Amino acid sequence: MGEEIQELRRRGVQVIAGSVRRPDAAQGGASLEALEPEILCLQPVRVLILLRALSLVIRRWGEISDLVARVLLRGKESPKRRLKAMLHTWLGAYYAVLLEGRGVKHVHVHHGYFGSWIGMVAARLLGVSFSMTLHGSDLLVNRAYLDTKLKNCRFCVTISEFNRRYTLEHFPWIEASKIMVSRLGVDVAGRAEARRVARGTRRTFTLLAVGRLHAVKDHAFLVRACARLRDGGFDFECVIAGEGPERKRLEFLIRKHRLQDHITLAGHVARAQMDALYGRADVVVLTSRSEGIPLVLMEAMMRNRIVLAPAITGIPEIVIPGKTGLLYAPGALQDFVAKILFLEKQMCREDRNAVSRLDWIRHAAQVQVLHNFSRTKNLSHFGDRFLQRIAIPDLVIKDWSPPHEDLVLQQV
Repeated sequence: MGEEIQELRRRGVQVIAGSVRRPDAAQGGASLEALEPEILCLQPVRVLILLRALSLVIRRWGEISDLVARVLLRGKESPKRRLKAMLHTWLGAYYAVLLEGRGVKHVHVHHGYFGSWIGMVAARLLGVSFSMTLHGSDLLVNRAYLDTKLKNCRFCVTISEFNRRYTLEHFPWIEASKIMVSRLGVDVAGRAEARRVARGTRRTFTLLAVGRLHAVKDHAFLVRACARLRDGGFDFECVIAGEGPERKRLEFLIRKHRLQDHITLAGHVARAQMDALYGRADVVVLTSRSEGIPLVLMEAMMRNRIVLAPAITGIPEIVIPGKTGLLYAPGALQDFVAKILFLEKQMCREDRNAVSRLDWIRHAAQVQVLHNFSRTKNLSHFGDRFLQRIAIPDLVIKDWSPPHEDLVLQQV
């Protein structure tokens, strides 16, 4: 989100960055940390503005009456979910009050969760257009009122062809041209030279998993796989880099399976130390149950690491099995373990060959990222298409170079 805002500002677009909650800069990365002091947040909520928001709803009831009717009268949502949606409608009015007089001409919301309902209501009350970006679970798992959000957005950005197909299949009344794919990307400037982990000097096979310790990342699956590897007499170590609410459960599982000598929970690892972790990894593994196209796979592939990931969602768009990495059948423990054993066998043979099959995979993986998942290239592409889509009448765009001081974009 932060990088997209910076890309639009680079083009002369005035952007008001917004959030329901004060974001965690530690998790948001450097780009979000740079934006943090100027983010317009709803919290803490002020009573006077809440009353002004209620007055705005009464005065402009006609602008949002159909949204309220959708919440209360249609759909199969639970009473609790409907109550939350009504609260979010009020917060949308609250946000509209904060934005009044700022010249906002378009509202874009990053992620399709409840913040997108707030942004949609605010856009309605302000009389401006609305769009949103969908990633993974906001489309595949937690898609509350997504039908209404898609109906009311001018366009929808998503990060993979899989997500685009999924949206059009499950909401067939949407015009295909309304859904635009904008891929994520990583920094490709510091391209790593292809290299193997020195097997002769370090016999222990190393697995690396990078990601927040959350249930959807399913690190418990990785722990069970490690138990099978250990029971089969496989000599390995597994490092899990990341922090999150699943830590205590994972610690319990590691003790239960007696894997303390094999698995290390490294916690949050600073970006400066990640190169060392990637450098000692034989394979970077991903065990998520739901994903978009994970940045960790792009980072690993740029560093010439072999990756193993589940064949879900948009992952096969970057990991082409046998060509840029390996995939395993989702939830199939036996298949995951078999792929690890296959990789270990291949790597043991590498020292006898000048060029191995895995070297070709490492090279192809890096080329895949360079061509299709370059952050700079994809951000530029996003900026071009985004400005075309919002198509503000008094915004004159020629080769995307002149500044446009009259445009204000709001991101929630």
